[in-house]
Amino acid sequence: MPKYVIERDLPDAGKLNAEQLKGISKTSCEVLNKMGPDIQWVNSFVTTDKIYCVYIAQNEEMIREHAKLGGFPVNSVSKVSTIIDPTTSE
Repeated sequence: MPKYVIERDLPDAGKLNAEQLKGISKTSCEVLNKMGPDIQWVNSFVTTDKIYCVYIAQNEEMIREHAKLGGFPVNSVSKVSTIIDPTTSE
């Protein structure tokens, strides 16, 4: 299945405390459980005013549906073409 990076504007995201992050994660997981195995959350990166999420899903529409059902913002969804890391230079 394709991998996607989702950019979410969330002012002061970097100031969210552990309990708030737990609540966001719980909501996301509850929606994912209802949607079934064709969409999976890999991880998320919290920055000052944004959250970048990595998902595996059948298509972009599933990503957007997850956001709608969970009440999450979606500023952009980008399909990952390939992944590189330091070993790519070898």
